[in-house]
Amino acid sequence: MTVEWNSPRLSRWIGALVAAFILAAPNVDAADVKGKVTGYEHLRNPVWVAAKDPNRHGYSFREPVTTVPAAMRKLFPQVSKEICIVALASSPAPAGKPYGVRISGGRTTPVTLVVAPGTELRFKNADPFEHRLYGVALSTFAASTTAKGGLRRWTPTEAGRYEIRDELAPSLSMWVISEPTAVAVALPTTDGRFSLALEPGQYTLQAYFAGEAVGRPLPVVVERRDVDLSSRPLVLATKPPVEDNNP
Repeated sequence: MTVEWNSPRLSRWIGALVAAFILAAPNVDAADVKGKVTGYEHLRNPVWVAAKDPNRHGYSFREPVTTVPAAMRKLFPQVSKEICIVALASSPAPAGKPYGVRISGGRTTPVTLVVAPGTELRFKNADPFEHRLYGVALSTFAASTTAKGGLRRWTPTEAGRYEIRDELAPSLSMWVISEPTAVAVALPTTDGRFSLALEPGQYTLQAYFAGEAVGRPLPVVVERRDVDLSSRPLVLATKPPVEDNNP
């Protein structure tokens, strides 16, 4: 068999192979930025506050259980679902890759998410029953049934704060912040640690909870080496809300 190295077909094949290799190769300039969040045990999800309203005839979280230590009778966020860490650049960023949102157990993972406008969100129903998600006062995300195992797509095209609810699960409440300067997000582990892959540059790290920024922003300069910010944690709150002291 004779190989014609100068043939146009072979040249195109080699060019396509090289392009695929470049696209698949990791970004060698990106650095791993590690950090930690603290104080999240003082945050309170507004869904809990609404559930305590006696006029809603919901479950009371204030029922005392003497066999359980007082500190363990306080609700606190599930940090791996409810806290979102975002890296903000100094200028607008392009839309990111599609981001998957899991619907399971009457909640979403994540509960709060920050993305650049134009980033597609893919809602996957992992429950054995239907969901009817909708955006509060949002015509582009009207209530629609997503069957078991189904997938629904939505793309926030403009900057803003959006709340997602479910007609069939009142406890489900999710917030999407469409932020033009968002370049990367991370969900902390159960012990509050997180990691972001960032290219060299200047960024601001900000934590979000229940659709709002919490704690002070943390500036960071990234060069071509990993950065460990664990000694300078993002403090989300320093004391519990007032209502915790008035049972």
